[in-house]
Amino acid sequence: MEELIHFLFEAGHLKNVDRSGWWLLGNKNPESVAEHSFRCTILGYILAKLEKVDTSKVVMMCLFHDVHETRTNDLHKVVQKYIDLDEAGDKATQDQLEPIKGPVGDDIADALSELTNEETRESMVAKDADILECAIQAREYQVQGYEGASDWLDRADEKLKCESSRKLLAVLKVSDPGEWWKKLKVRK
Repeated sequence: MEELIHFLFEAGHLKNVDRSGWWLLGNKNPESVAEHSFRCTILGYILAKLEKVDTSKVVMMCLFHDVHETRTNDLHKVVQKYIDLDEAGDKATQDQLEPIKGPVGDDIADALSELTNEETRESMVAKDADILECAIQAREYQVQGYEGASDWLDRADEKLKCESSRKLLAVLKVSDPGEWWKKLKVRK
């Protein structure tokens, strides 16, 4: 039980890890990895339903896909020119899960292995959820004045594999992120 508590404390540290790619836009206060993972998981559930795949597998993949970043930090794409982030992430995940081997650690390891191999429809949906969540965040930042975020939106098109993801992206690109609350304002 002590090792599970340690893992939970470590996972909670994702609230303190900023998504570093947005710093390239000049955003000094981007969302955390935990915030990204939260919406990615919600998106994964929705996409799994739309694509008619196993929702629990997709949710597991989305929930844990960045847990290694407590140890590696979130390193933006420019860093990949110099460091093999996949290798570092895999090593960090192995080290994280070793102390909790058994039903919990093995389930997480299996989900992340499936995601990495990206051979199942569930893994493709989970990967799309990750990409699409970044696109949603990019749209929000774009509307806030970070015009460079349009690059993330443009690149998402070529990466998405699922029909539902592409449809959501098309709507996302022309949507106002604040429209949901603007409709709720009471007019007197």
